[in-house]
Amino acid sequence: MLLVDENGVKVGQIATLEAVKMAEERMLDLVEVAPLAKPPVCRIMDYGKYRYQLQKKEKDARKKQKVQTLKEMKMRPKIDEHDYDFKVRAIKNFLEEGHRVKVSVFFRGREMSFLSKGEEVLNRVVAECEGLGKNEGTPKMEGRYMRIMLTPVAPAKLKKSHTGAAPSEVKKVKSREEPKEEPAEVVVAAGDSVTEEE
Repeated sequence: MLLVDENGVKVGQIATLEAVKMAEERMLDLVEVAPLAKPPVCRIMDYGKYRYQLQKKEKDARKKQKVQTLKEMKMRPKIDEHDYDFKVRAIKNFLEEGHRVKVSVFFRGREMSFLSKGEEVLNRVVAECEGLGKNEGTPKMEGRYMRIMLTPVAPAKLKKSHTGAAPSEVKKVKSREEPKEEPAEVVVAAGDSVTEEE
């Protein structure tokens, strides 16, 4: 076999028993790396440590992987303004987090004859989410539902603080403010009179 030691240095062609003996002397494992090569390639290594590092790399890769889920938001053609604002805010949050959003308008009974109202609601949603998501096609009817699909425009970015400015900008603004002078305490003993001049 062709042997590679624990430091990655090629030892050369060596007998199998001799390679096993070398690995035992160093208290390491002899692992066959390329069994189909001629001669087969083996390496001296700590196999337990190698397996642990592989699992750690896989775990880190899974953590960094962004899972995009499909969210759905249902509305009615005669939706109240407050409800509409609340749902549009939720849609914007989903898009910022990198999720796709299916926006549906449900029609009941005679509302089916006023499909243009549902289309108006969906077009309004698309217009309000313009910077965060883009519409995939025109509104489509699926039974009693009129639907559109919104996909995020850019990868999710760090959310800004309540003021709308980045945290670093807030700190800079605070540091520029001049410290306010606090009024000195005036202690008046019982029986003393205080005039305006004092």
